[in-house]
Amino acid sequence: MTYLYSLLALTIGLIVPLQAAINNQLKAVVGNSTVLAALVSFSVGTIALLCIAIATGQKLSALANLPKAEAWMLIGGLLGAVFVFGTTLVAPKLGAATMLSLIITGQIIASMLFDRFGWFAMPLKDISWPRLLGAVLVVIGVLLVNFGNEWIKVKS
Repeated sequence: MTYLYSLLALTIGLIVPLQAAINNQLKAVVGNSTVLAALVSFSVGTIALLCIAIATGQKLSALANLPKAEAWMLIGGLLGAVFVFGTTLVAPKLGAATMLSLIITGQIIASMLFDRFGWFAMPLKDISWPRLLGAVLVVIGVLLVNFGNEWIKVKS
């Protein structure tokens, strides 16, 4: 089952640059507005999730419990909107590889902190030397993706 989840995570990673590119094209259609492109993207996603919930027999009545949720529990959608808005804004400026390498670096740093401190009930995992080395190698990869050509030109 771990392989299936790993494949799903990889697939999600493959989708991110596609989403940014599509939303950038959508932006041109909606008056060159990054905000409106992100809004349309989220609206389509909301409708799709509603259809999936209905098709899979989810009890929509459970949404009546939302007033019991603490306010901070509802910011996931806001964070997703920031992500979609941000990638739509940044992708055409930096390019997909640069954007994603920087996003991945931020994700690695935040993820290791979440694992180390168990924030928001995440399982605790120590920051071991192999994990730290992996993070450093990711950062080195980001530097090569972003500056490798310039470094090679300087040495040539």
